[in-house]
Parts: sequence; C-alpha cells; structure tokens
Amino acid sequence: MFKIGLVGLETSIKQILDLAKEYKQELDFIPLPYVEVEEVERIVTAHHSDVHAWLFSGPLPYEMAKKTLGTDKIMVHVPATESGFFKAFLELSDELGRLIKKLSIDTMTTNNISEEALSQLNINKTTVYTKTFDLDVNTNELLQFHLELWNQGKTEGALTCFPSVCEALREEGIPAYRMSMTLMEIRQTLRILLEKVKTSYFKDRQIGVEIIEVEYFNRVAEEMKTPYHLQYLELRLKEMLIQLGEKINGSFSEKGNGRYMIFSSRGAIEREIAALEETVQKLAFEAETTVAVGIGFGETAYAAEINAFRAIQHSKEMKKREIVMVQDDGKIIESPGQNNELQYEIRSQNEILIEKLKKGNISVKTYKKIVALIQKMGWHDFTTKDLAAHLEMTERNVRRIVTDMCEVKLAKYVGQEAYATRGRPSKIYRLL
Repeated sequence: MFKIGLVGLETSIKQILDLAKEYKQELDFIPLPYVEVEEVERIVTAHHSDVHAWLFSGPLPYEMAKKTLGTDKIMVHVPATESGFFKAFLELSDELGRLIKKLSIDTMTTNNISEEALSQLNINKTTVYTKTFDLDVNTNELLQFHLELWNQGKTEGALTCFPSVCEALREEGIPAYRMSMTLMEIRQTLRILLEKVKTSYFKDRQIGVEIIEVEYFNRVAEEMKTPYHLQYLELRLKEMLIQLGEKINGSFSEKGNGRYMIFSSRGAIEREIAALEETVQKLAFEAETTVAVGIGFGETAYAAEINAFRAIQHSKEMKKREIVMVQDDGKIIESPGQNNELQYEIRSQNEILIEKLKKGNISVKTYKKIVALIQKMGWHDFTTKDLAAHLEMTERNVRRIVTDMCEVKLAKYVGQEAYATRGRPSKIYRLL
C-alpha cells in the first residue's frame, strides 16, 4: 500500500478523506493538517521520508512544498478552477438575493481565474477588484484590501482563498465566501494521484543495466610493469564496482577487457546516481584513463541491456564521457542529476518533420538535442557559438547544421550580433 502525505486545512483534509474511502485498498492517507500556511515547510520536511507521494489541498501549500522539497517525489494538488469560483459566487449571490455586480477577490498570482471565469457567464458586466498574492502572502494585507473597498462602497461582497480572511470579513458584517475545492475537483485529483503512483511503482521496478567501461584497457595493461600489477589493478577496480553493486542491490558481472555490467532495478539505479558518479571518478583515477558509462532501462533484461549498449556508445562519443541513460521509450538523458542534465527524444512520429530532416540531411537525434538545449537554456534566439559551447561540437559543424535547418524551414536567420573586438559578427537564429 502506498503512503500518501495529505496536507491541508483540517476542513479540507476531512473533505478529501470522505471521498478517498474508495481508494483505501491502495492508498493510505496520512493527514497532516496546518493552521497557518507557513507550517507547510516544517510538515513536509519532517515527514518526507515517511511517504511515497504528497497530496495538497490547493496550489498554495503545493507551491510552498515544491520550493522546499524540489520534485524528487510525486506531488499532486487539488487545482483551483472555475468550479470553486462559481460555487462561491453563486453562494454569495444567493445570500444577497440578487446577482452580485461589485466584487473583491484575492487569488494566487499564478492562478488568477476570476476574470476568465466571469467571461464565460452570459451576464451583464460585473466589476471585479482583484488582489493577487505569492508564496510570501500576508493575510492581513488581503483583509485590509477587502475592507477598504467595502468601506469605500465599491463592493457588495468578497471572495477569498483563506478561511481566516473570510471569517474576519464576516465579523465586520461583510458578505464573504471562501473559494474552496469542489467534489469534482477532488475526485479528479484522486484519480490522477493513483495513476501517477501506479505508474511510478511499475517504472521503479523496471530492469536497469549499468555498463561501465574502463577505456583503452589494452594500453593500460601494456603499461603495467608485471602481470601481477595488472591483476592487482583489476582487483581494486572490481572491489569498487562490487561495492557499488551492493549499494544498489545489483548483480555484478565482468565482461573482460575493462568492461563490467551491473543489473538492478530502475528505482535503485536512479536513487544512487551520485554513488555511481563517485565510483566512476575513483575508477578513472585508479586506472589513469577515461571511463564511459551507459545506463539502460527496459521491461525485460534484454531490452534494458540493448538500451545500455546504446547509452555507452553515446557516452563514448562525448568528449567529457558523461553518464548517459537511455529509457525504455528511447529518450536519452545526458548527465542525469547534474545542472547540465539534458533530456531529448531520438524518435519522431511527425511525418512532416521527418521529411524536412531527411531533406536537410539532419538526424532526428541531432535536431531533438538542439531543441532540448535551446528550451533548457531559455533562449529565444541563439547563435552557432551558443550551441557549439554546449554541444561539444565545432562551430563549423554547428553552422552547417543550422544552415541546413534554415533551408528546410526548421529555423530562420533573424539578425546579427556585433562584437567590440575584431572578427565576423555572429548571426542570430530562431527556431520555427
């Protein structure tokens, strides 16, 4: 059974648990209520190792937890949609006995749904005053926002995301309702959560293969003073790899000529990438040569091994011999877990794109890698120097690829960048 950390206000948690009863055979919810949203950081930090996944009652605690924990676990939240707004809007209008025309509302900056929601209603224009907030929200500031508008006669009521603000407004005699999640939103979120947890479970238990190759092993062997020195070296290398295999509960085997394999589960391999990197550095230092690593995942041992061979071949083509993964869907991940991690597909089902790449004599892999890099770096425009610096390719080669992309309408020339120093100004390109 999967343990799910359920974080939210007491009332929200109760509402979710009432609907979560149908999942009790598969999901075990651990209620972790808070009174003030600032408590979320402490809650998720204290219980992170106790749960398989997190469920949050709304976008605010979700964003706070994400900032605290990162994204190494499944994290799902009940979204704030038009449904919650419509519910509160109708309740407020019903209390007043008429359709409200002047309204104040507070909402997250990243999820401002009020105007979009009202635009879908075929009613006369409603004046809405909106106050947005971020993670460092000050609820007293939100309260003052609603009070000032009410006192100035600009509003007939208020909608808020916070129970404390709603309660304070009502104490002042102001018609106010909290925009809370609806049953439909909770049900949909629970379905998504179960789907993600199951997917993660089966993905975690895929077979994984690590191929580790001490390169130029024949040359290393020739430089050994005696056969005993070579045997001692091989023993030290195997000791390091056996220790790695033990850490990931893997099966270690020696393939000869400096190549080794470790079979384990995908989850164990992904969790111990740092241990693999450390082992590779030690191997390279001990053998005084480069070490290439390829990791493959698959539903069967055969599929995982094939992907691992593809991965190590890719690693050996890189100047810095970074660790390379090939997933079961063919996706390549270079330098997993590092700041320079890059993920891209090597397949495409887009017939128009394939035809263009074929015409431009550009491989799908090269094109996908360039697109992934540009998206990762957040470049709107780019130069061939930019690409060459990150792709471990010569600028001349990159220039040829980009020129071919322009010819088949996958990129376009948009200008040039002049430098203060001498030399040809760099051309600036943009993806199409």
